Amino acid sequence: MQKIEVSYKSFFTFFLFIAGFFLLYQIRAIILFLFISLIVTAALSPMVDKLEKLKLPRALSIFLLYILIFGGFIFAIASSIPALVKQTSALIDKLPEFLNTIGYYKLNLQPADYKDQITVLTGNALKIMASVFNNVIQIFAFMVVTFYLLMERRQLKKHLHFLFYENGEQKAEQLILALERKLGGWVRGELILMVIVGLMSFVGLGLLGVEFALPLAILAGFLELIPNLGPTIALIPAVIIGFSVSNPVGLGVLALYILIQQLENNLIVPKVMKKSVGLHPLVTLVALMVGFKIGGIGGGLLAVPAALFIEILIKFFYSSRRRVLH
Repeated sequence: MQKIEVSYKSFFTFFLFIAGFFLLYQIRAIILFLFISLIVTAALSPMVDKLEKLKLPRALSIFLLYILIFGGFIFAIASSIPALVKQTSALIDKLPEFLNTIGYYKLNLQPADYKDQITVLTGNALKIMASVFNNVIQIFAFMVVTFYLLMERRQLKKHLHFLFYENGEQKAEQLILALERKLGGWVRGELILMVIVGLMSFVGLGLLGVEFALPLAILAGFLELIPNLGPTIALIPAVIIGFSVSNPVGLGVLALYILIQQLENNLIVPKVMKKSVGLHPLVTLVALMVGFKIGGIGGGLLAVPAALFIEILIKFFYSSRRRVLH
């Protein structure tokens, strides 16, 4: 019988691997925090560079960009919240009526059956809002980390040169540019898609005379973050509400969402995204399933950029290794 010997070196290597994995698991929240900062940095860096070309100091360029982004965000929220709250509350009140209208009467759905659930949902929403305000420090820390990453953009290659055997700074710069092009392109493209799809949905639903056009349009825009599945999910409540009005309106809503999806796939996405993403649909679906399984909704939202990040690293280091071997 052959004897299997395990050297101290092998045992020590295995121990370090387990310890490293355990450490990464313990600091997973910090890693996620830094990853999101990296994504935002990749999206903002080209814009900061353009502002800097106008002879503005880099720090001032970043501050101006922060002001523009947060100012626009606050303005959008302030201008839409009153109508959004009013329409969303009315939508919740009429939910049993909508479901009964489309044939769920056998379940004997009554408004009273929803009172407890609505109370729970409202309570959870309030808790989420309170949590957001209680985490102002984390938001501030995120802004500070992103600020320093943007400030140190040109110096990053000097910090990452150790990853490569030769021409370290040059290859590090190439890797950073690839990350900026892919991740930054994804962020900017998704934001543009969300706005375009949300506006088209709002205008179309308004022309069809559908109630609650604003929350439905915001939902359609937000779900653009989930490739392939998002538009289908957004379609369901809109069609239910449309058919609760009348069959022609329901069919009109269905046709509207199909039209928007076709315009998005054949015109908007090729123009907006170009080749910034380029993930195979199967890879995207697998990434989404893994993301939702590991991290729930947050994991699903970060699945595509995480898959892009891994793809960039694998392709870059594989091509670098091939050049070294040849």
